[in-house]
Amino acid sequence: MLRRMSTSTTPLVERLGICSWSLQPDSADDLFQKLAETGIPRIQIALDPIRENAGGAWSNFAARCAQQGVRCVSGMFGTVGEDYSTLDSIRRTGGVVPDATWDQNWRQIQANANVARDLGVEYIAFHAGFLPHESTDPAFAKLVGRLKAIAEFYGARGMSLGLETGQEQAETLRTFLEQLGCPNVGVNFDPANMILYDQGDPILALRTLGPWLRSCHLKDAVRTKVPGTWGEEVVLGTGQVDWPRFFQTLTELGFSGQACIEREAGTQRVADIRTAQQFVRDLLAQA
Repeated sequence: MLRRMSTSTTPLVERLGICSWSLQPDSADDLFQKLAETGIPRIQIALDPIRENAGGAWSNFAARCAQQGVRCVSGMFGTVGEDYSTLDSIRRTGGVVPDATWDQNWRQIQANANVARDLGVEYIAFHAGFLPHESTDPAFAKLVGRLKAIAEFYGARGMSLGLETGQEQAETLRTFLEQLGCPNVGVNFDPANMILYDQGDPILALRTLGPWLRSCHLKDAVRTKVPGTWGEEVVLGTGQVDWPRFFQTLTELGFSGQACIEREAGTQRVADIRTAQQFVRDLLAQA
């Protein structure tokens, strides 16, 4: 089990970042322009576009970040063939679970480690996919093996990983992490995902996963009224996440990681992120 983190001396408001993909950039220049409009120079950077376009729109990204005063506080990678159109489709296609895409995913995951190293990023989050609920499930041992291979590969390069939350209840993820037993694998906690996937109360889940907590996504959502379908992502502060309790719980857990604003819906991403930032800053100022 990972040890609970010590309390950071840096206030959480100074550890706010933005998930780069939330801004839907088509190039590094586009990302820098949109970041400037938000006023936040810290990002969790999507590694795949840089790996795929190293000689083009994302070339010399590390040097350009330094010139722009932008800091990559963490990384994120996706997996091949993910289909988020329905809960059933992402259950079938998500993460490193599907056999059909594993070989390609493994090659790209290894290549993304080189991208992260070049950027000086030491912590990377990703969706593992839907975890088997029972250790007796044949898929359980297979997924443990794949995640151990990923953890060992990144660990050998001085990097740690965070599994995204939401696809399963917190207790299931906790049991899986205990069985996995990799000291460099923790959790990137997203309270909205617990609502979007209809997997329980975000605050209770946060406490359950507290010993593995390494980073957070700040996103909001409304729970579905039709079981088996997606909830709705909404502008942060207008959904069902209890933000005062959320931030109070982070304090009680001694959270010292980065908290990155994520917005994956809507047509005015910069404006929504600015609204989210102001909401969070006002709330933290009252604490």
